[in-house]
Amino acid sequence: MAETNKFKSGFVALIGRPNVGKSTLMNHLIGQKVVITSNKPQTTRNKISGIFTTDNLQAVFVDTPGIHKPKNKLDDYMDKASLSSLNDVDLVFFMVEPEKVGKGDEYIADLLSKVTVPVFLLINKIDQVHPDALLPVIESYQKLGKFAEIVPISATNGNNMEDLISTLYKYLPEGPQFYGSDEVTDRPEYFVVAELIREQILRLTQQEIPHATAVVVDRMNQRVNGKLQVEATIYVERDGQKKIIIGKGGSMLKKIGIQSRKQIETLLGEKINLRLWVKVQKNWRTDPSFLKQIGYDSKDLF
Repeated sequence: MAETNKFKSGFVALIGRPNVGKSTLMNHLIGQKVVITSNKPQTTRNKISGIFTTDNLQAVFVDTPGIHKPKNKLDDYMDKASLSSLNDVDLVFFMVEPEKVGKGDEYIADLLSKVTVPVFLLINKIDQVHPDALLPVIESYQKLGKFAEIVPISATNGNNMEDLISTLYKYLPEGPQFYGSDEVTDRPEYFVVAELIREQILRLTQQEIPHATAVVVDRMNQRVNGKLQVEATIYVERDGQKKIIIGKGGSMLKKIGIQSRKQIETLLGEKINLRLWVKVQKNWRTDPSFLKQIGYDSKDLF
């Protein structure tokens, strides 16, 4: 039997500094949005799995929050989420920018040197640099240790994706199909819906607002006149932030709602009626009980 006829499956962790393109890569591979993206660091807060299935393989990609020095309980949760995913995967994709290694990536490379599974170094955003610039980047990383494979890619444009998948196939173990061929994420729909709302807040607001915001879907199980009713609460830490989210005469909240509704309807494949509320939860990022209440529980990671 030819090697390519064997069905292979496994779990692949996506690791890297904030904003390096992990979520963009996952969405490109899956073929639809399962993870939100923005140009702001620390967009991803939870481990989210995207499921990539072909005729001969199924790879479950675990997108992780970017690794950085924790500043509060939420940051600490995010770092633990990233590192815990390395304990039970078959392969690690270490994503970096197309520039010589810096201290942040040295720190991650040191963590990965203790991992027993193969580590691919993915140099992302190659569409933004001249090909001649890649060799010095590769050499700077090779000094840190041995990588199973080094693959230059562009998660945005799809450069070298076929090479990446064929190389991935070589390393995955033979195994069963864990999820149905039509499943694209391990997260429930309401979680992805909340993330799509948070994505629009990230895109439409500035400064401290995006990172002081949490979104919880309160209800998503009733249809009125053929439209699914989606009700969600946007939590912020201070009254001033609430005013910004609502905007003058409700203008910002309306804009967030319109953009979110379009994304959610695309995800669900049906018309929805979206209702949003904004509530102040003082210093929620440093409140362990509230973090647990809205789904950020570090105990779930181990």
